[in-house]
Amino acid sequence: MREIMKYTDIPPTTGRLRNGTVVTLRPLRADDRERMAKAVRGLDPQTIYTRLFSHRKELTEAGLDRVMRVDDAREVVIVATTGSGSEEVVIGGGRYIVTGEGRAEIAFTVEEDYQGQGVAGRVFAALVEVARQRGIAVFEADVLSENPSMLRVFERTGLPMRK
Repeated sequence: MREIMKYTDIPPTTGRLRNGTVVTLRPLRADDRERMAKAVRGLDPQTIYTRLFSHRKELTEAGLDRVMRVDDAREVVIVATTGSGSEEVVIGGGRYIVTGEGRAEIAFTVEEDYQGQGVAGRVFAALVEVARQRGIAVFEADVLSENPSMLRVFERTGLPMRK
């Protein structure tokens, strides 16, 4: 049996978004709790609705615990950040959760000011790379029909897609 690298050991990558902003993609870390709380608190209600399919006024501690809890054997979480050190800000991220043999459910969230800049596509590509190493061949995602931008992210991947 081949050894699978812990996803937390994947090195960060840096690139530029369409608007020129430098963004870093990296695994979620234990010290991201406050960054994640701040990122979620700053989301527009419509962004929350398109991601969670329900309206939420705030992120509870239990909800934040769930965001931060990652089962390395079944889940991978990649965040997109700008800045560094104490100025680092989470602007988006994605997670996949293994749902069966070779299958995983995938989801993304991108802060409104960075939507349309390529964040979700970059996060998706990073998740696909890890997933392939772990034997995941199929991603599933529930996407609201009122979220055409996320449907375009999946269409642009060039991977087979079924609606």
